[in-house]
This record gives sequence, C-alpha cells and structure tokens, in this order.
Amino acid sequence: MPANLGKPLASLPRFQMVMGEIEALLLTNRALLADSLTRYEQGQCSVPDANLVKHVVTENAIRSVEKGVAAIGNPALSRSNPLERHLRDVLCARIHTPQADTALTAAGRVRLEQP
Repeated sequence: MPANLGKPLASLPRFQMVMGEIEALLLTNRALLADSLTRYEQGQCSVPDANLVKHVVTENAIRSVEKGVAAIGNPALSRSNPLERHLRDVLCARIHTPQADTALTAAGRVRLEQP
C-alpha cells in the first residue's frame, strides 16, 4: 500500500482497469495457445502458424508485464519486487527463436504465396 495513498492500489478504478487489460491479454494468449494445440494435435498447425503464435503470445505477455510495472511505478523495478524479475524474464522471450522478423516474414510469404 503506497504510504501517500492510504489505501491499496487495487481499490483504485484506474488500477482495476489496467488489471482488466492485463487479463484480456492473458485470456487472448490462453485461447490462442489452446486453439494452436488443438490444430497441432489434428495435424493442421503449420510452422508459420506456430511461429506467429509464439510471436503474438510473447508480445502479449510482454505488454501484460509492462502494464503491471507501469501501473505500480518505481517500486515494481525494485529487485525485491517479483515484477522486476518477471519483466526481465518475459523480455528474454523475444530473443528465442523464431524471432519476430523471421516469424512475420515467413507468414507474409505464405500469405503472398512467395517462396
């Protein structure tokens, strides 16, 4: 609880809205992953599709943590706050293959029917 606020951040409508935005991003990730798993099990998930899923899920996860950090402010960046570690961890997802440029270019080629 911030000392100058005198009540928990969770009691603020703006903070509640940000948490709703985070939930929407995570819900999208869960739905996308569930659909991709079903398509994979049915042999209908192509490599470009799987790569796009990784890209979208990664970006949504990053945005989710960034929103949490922004809503909390400087205390979120303290090493004693779990969000600080979550932010570092989630940002690492971008460097794991396939990276965004590869995934997006491959998907674009498929859509445009280019080799």
